[in-house]
Amino acid sequence: MRRRDVIAGLGATAVWPLAAVAQDSPRVRGIAVLMNRAADNPEALGFVGAFAERLAELGWITGQNVRIDYRWYAGDADAARKYAAELTTLEPDIFLASGTLGVAALQSLTRSVPTVFTLVTDPVGAGFVNSLGRPDGNATGFMLFEYNLSGKWLELLETDRAQFAQSGCSARFR
Repeated sequence: MRRRDVIAGLGATAVWPLAAVAQDSPRVRGIAVLMNRAADNPEALGFVGAFAERLAELGWITGQNVRIDYRWYAGDADAARKYAAELTTLEPDIFLASGTLGVAALQSLTRSVPTVFTLVTDPVGAGFVNSLGRPDGNATGFMLFEYNLSGKWLELLETDRAQFAQSGCSARFR
């Protein structure tokens, strides 16, 4: 399974509560996506395709019962704030934000629209959620990585270093 498929699937499942009203209401629902990539980034384009595909599998067809508005800020904090303001004026039903800068920009403008985030380093420390187990508020999502993994990384590094040394290679680990 590819990473972008996982992210797209997770983002699409965040829209799941909207699926319950899809058959009852002819209203077009809005999803505002703020991406921490450039619009022409191949990985980002793959994400957009996988996201739309998964939404379609769930019955959400772009142009029929859902409108998806994308903005791309590529790590630029000023652009993140600008595009967050643009997306907020569109009055979406839900935000999907990638990266800490994007979530911070959206959260500074509204705390009433549900926000799903991805690739955020420390959502508790940034004040986006109260806790990882019970986020409360209007935001929830996925961290960039779980801090508990850092101990495992060191363990793997030690194992690799030992195996490398046993192989007779003379390169040095620093």
